[in-house]
Amino acid sequence: MKVQTDAQKIRNIVSSVKAEEDRLRQKYSLLNKQDSIGLIILIVSFCGMASSAALYYYAFIPAWLCIILAAIFASISHELEHDLIHKLYFRHNPFMHNFMMTVVWLMRPSTINPWYRRKIHLQHHKTSGTAQDLEERLVGNGIANLLVRFIVMFDGLLGLVLQRDKLNKEVKFFSFLTVFNAGFPLTIFYYIFGYSFLLFHSIHFFMPSAYVYPQWLLTFIELSNLMMVIIIAPNFLRSGCLNLVTSYLHYYGGVKSVLQQTQIFKGIVIWPLNLFTFNFAGTHAIHHFVVQQPFYLRQMLASTAHKVMRENGVRFNDLSTFSGANRYRAL
Repeated sequence: MKVQTDAQKIRNIVSSVKAEEDRLRQKYSLLNKQDSIGLIILIVSFCGMASSAALYYYAFIPAWLCIILAAIFASISHELEHDLIHKLYFRHNPFMHNFMMTVVWLMRPSTINPWYRRKIHLQHHKTSGTAQDLEERLVGNGIANLLVRFIVMFDGLLGLVLQRDKLNKEVKFFSFLTVFNAGFPLTIFYYIFGYSFLLFHSIHFFMPSAYVYPQWLLTFIELSNLMMVIIIAPNFLRSGCLNLVTSYLHYYGGVKSVLQQTQIFKGIVIWPLNLFTFNFAGTHAIHHFVVQQPFYLRQMLASTAHKVMRENGVRFNDLSTFSGANRYRAL
């Protein structure tokens, strides 16, 4: 029996995924209106997030429900940003393209701006699984120390500070100031309000009940409380779930081909995380084989892709990444 090479297995996956995409596009002609679909999804998700905030502000829904709804809508904007990075919407219309890039960043101010992220994401595809993959290393990929890893995954700013020296030594094009400035101004405001909320309420817990705070501080904290519910907590939840998933489904070290860059997480246990990442764990690996494909199409053809990927050696639910700092090892 002939043993297939990795290159042949990769071709099998790519051809099958593209064939299924062609079939879906022929069956549903609406899929060819890609720019319009992307814009409509953006409008719906932005309006959904804004409506959640308004419903909370006017006391129609509790804080916990607002946070969950906003996190789900923000997770859709992350998928849109990923598509925009690959110029899948309004490629020939710079105004509309950059308008969409701006809106998805407004919905996810905890992240660096999408124009800089494009640079490190395209580098990610070239260097996935190696020390030069800055995008994944910024969210915890390959970190063996669990405490440091979880700080990096759930607090991007503190994680950047903790990893600064290591990344300076190991990543050729890393610059702390470049990454830090890529978050200006939205990410700066996100952390100012977030840290202020935590600091004030931590101190307030120990203050005497009769203590009177200055009015300017109470006004600022009132705004911080609102921002925490409508934008900060939702993005903390969304980005935490995303970083947890992506940092463990990408391999780091021992990677020799696209077959070994990623794996797929499936099952009922992963679905709470997928709820806030738009099924990232189940579909992102497909993107490594076929890049120019919008996220909603990946969802539609996932079952077909999973079958051929499993047949050609892509791993599913490989939990060794949780204990081996993501290194790809022979089973």
